[in-house]
Amino acid sequence: MKRTTVFAENTVLDALRAIARRRGITLAEVTREALTAHVSKHESGRKSLSIIGIGRSGRRDIAERAEELLSLFRPKHCRAFELLP
Repeated sequence: MKRTTVFAENTVLDALRAIARRRGITLAEVTREALTAHVSKHESGRKSLSIIGIGRSGRRDIAERAEELLSLFRPKHCRAFELLP
């Protein structure tokens, strides 16, 4: 671990000190945790929409067969779908 100097607004320092007091740890510990969390968030390499494409089926005819495929999952006892064109 290496010592460093950080410049911060008084309001941020006051908030960090309050967190440290409540948790019974030092200001340095709270600061290290905050820095670690910030770096981890930005190093993850994941984009906010990383789930796009996760459900690829490998089939290319899904869009053309959408109604047919959805009809397989419609409840037979549900009349609401009979009203659809």
